[in-house]
Amino acid sequence: MLGRLTGLLAEKSPPQVLIDVGGVGYEVDVPMSSFFNLPALGERVTLLTHFVVREDAQVLFGFLTAPERETFRMLIKISGVGPRTALSILSGLTVGDLAQAVTAQDASRLVKVPGIGKKTAERLLLELKGKLGADLGPAIGGKPASDAQADILQALIALGYSEREAQAAVKALPAEVGVSEGIKLALKALAR
Repeated sequence: MLGRLTGLLAEKSPPQVLIDVGGVGYEVDVPMSSFFNLPALGERVTLLTHFVVREDAQVLFGFLTAPERETFRMLIKISGVGPRTALSILSGLTVGDLAQAVTAQDASRLVKVPGIGKKTAERLLLELKGKLGADLGPAIGGKPASDAQADILQALIALGYSEREAQAAVKALPAEVGVSEGIKLALKALAR
């Protein structure tokens, strides 16, 4: 029904924004990944949308990228995952992070998202297997090039670094570095 909105960003109040489109204000709920990349108030913005009509509400969800919207649509098709939960997942994980978790069948990354328990995480992994992550590979920038890099990445995350910090550090390492040497180099880079 409503596929896209282009207008002026009138208000920002996480997770909701108000888009002025020709004098009509649309309240749109956006994941935090989109929210943080929005332009300043008063500037022009385009959001891809998904319109949810329920008996008790009509809610418009917006996304800056097509992969975010497609992932949202995949998530809400899963039993027990509604639009709010899907929005929470996309606020806690990027599409690439989610795809990587699905590919690795790593439920621990999903349970870190508020509102996602162990059973829901396992159901998500089962339902999304083969639909999300299988075709992404290095294109999303998530999948490490080697087993050593995957081990280095996991070690950095276990040491408390965010996934983005760890991925950036691993990406800067030489291609054929060993695990222990790679961890040392990555820690030096992250300490700067």
